Amino acid sequence: MIIGEAGAAVQAVWGGDILGERGRVYGGGGGGGGRFEMAPEELASVIGQWEAELDKIVDDGERIQNIMRLLEAPGKDSVSGGYVSTSMDSLAALQTQNDSMRKYVQGYIKKLKEAQTKTVATDQGMADPFRTV
Repeated sequence: MIIGEAGAAVQAVWGGDILGERGRVYGGGGGGGGRFEMAPEELASVIGQWEAELDKIVDDGERIQNIMRLLEAPGKDSVSGGYVSTSMDSLAALQTQNDSMRKYVQGYIKKLKEAQTKTVATDQGMADPFRTV
């Protein structure tokens, strides 16, 4: 069972029923791995999906910043001040989490693009001997 926004985010990235065979990710075994194969078109699609998620993360970060700028105590009493202080602490923690997620996804996209470049170069290099002049 997938619960809440985290489950929806996973489904948005990987699509379909993530508990079904199509979306299931299996760990390796046997220790002889280090290989993962994907067609260039599939890799481009995955990169596009991650870039779309990055856009959402960046938008969320901007919303958090806007809320932090606009947050005011409803009154001049200590309870109102405490409300703002607690809210700001929560928002700061949320911003830290958002920044961490943004950096992670940016790094992941960079690695995917590097893999894409290497895949295209390898495919072209392997195809060269079969080209006719």
